Amino acid sequence: MKITLQNLTKIFPSRNKGGKEVRAVDDMNIEIPSGKLVGLLGPSGCGKSTTLFMLSGLESPSSGKILFDEQDVTTLAAEKRGIGLVFQNYALYPHMTVEQNIRFPLDNMRIKKEEGNARALDAARLVQIEDLLQRKPSELSGGQQQRVAIARALVKMPNVLLLDEPLSNLDARLRLQTREEIKRIQRETGITTVFVTHDQEEAMSICDIMVVMKLGVVQQIGDPQGIYDDPNNLFVANFLGTPPINIFKGKVFNKKVYVGEDVIMNTELEDQDVYVGVRPEGFVYDPASRVRIGTLTLNVDHVEVMGRDKSVVSTHESSTKPTVRCIIDSDVALPAKADKLKFTLKPNKVFLFNGETEERIR
Repeated sequence: MKITLQNLTKIFPSRNKGGKEVRAVDDMNIEIPSGKLVGLLGPSGCGKSTTLFMLSGLESPSSGKILFDEQDVTTLAAEKRGIGLVFQNYALYPHMTVEQNIRFPLDNMRIKKEEGNARALDAARLVQIEDLLQRKPSELSGGQQQRVAIARALVKMPNVLLLDEPLSNLDARLRLQTREEIKRIQRETGITTVFVTHDQEEAMSICDIMVVMKLGVVQQIGDPQGIYDDPNNLFVANFLGTPPINIFKGKVFNKKVYVGEDVIMNTELEDQDVYVGVRPEGFVYDPASRVRIGTLTLNVDHVEVMGRDKSVVSTHESSTKPTVRCIIDSDVALPAKADKLKFTLKPNKVFLFNGETEERIR
């Protein structure tokens, strides 16, 4: 099922008399290919859940269209859209068994009991909880409850599966395990899936396509690695990456880009103020290097050894953040007591942004 959003907008009136209205989603245009897992990613209040609820029919758009394949479903009732929806809190019925919870949508559809039981068992097998069918939700772990909610959404054989922050209530280990399960289930079923999250690592690990949002406006759409390697603007660059990108205030002068006193690259750009972004993995320490352009000197605070990597935690007077973090191989030898270290920079890990608009210019 292909999903197309055309100029989709949702405006909420102000809660205060005479206050400003809230444009939760602002003129969104997206085409989601059939059979793909798409992540809506952004901080709280960016409009991602509102978008999901408009897709489901639980919220009505202020303007714009929603198309499932070529059918306009903008005003179609939620129960007629052929969607499966998994809420953040799972919304299981505590007095029902797992089997009854999964079968509940089929009972509402007047499906015969024998067929309902068979479909509930198939859905339980898909999410690997067929041994738990007679338990109550209170007897399940958070990860198991999550699987019940997914099975209940899938038992209707929906055209579209919608997941609203489905992993937020799980601990770190279960989050990792369950996101792998969601990807497996999506691949096995081939259902077009829209997944809402504020966790960029989560989105990058399982999504085919990622939609990065800010204040109701789409900032960038693409495959996760492509967005990480080629961000459109400072917000996107800052939002993606663990550890996050290092940002410095810099300037272009006489065809050179400066951060403090260091020249980090040559350029054809005109003189201007810029933000310079350097990914943590974009630093190379080589004391024998004689490179004069493409270097940055940092004030070293301490070094953290993390197994395969070392994290050099530093400061710089031009940094917009309290610390600068460089990730280098653990076998790279560093001076025992160094107050300052000069790093060369990998060109493909350095981005320039306009100092006013924050749009990417290199």
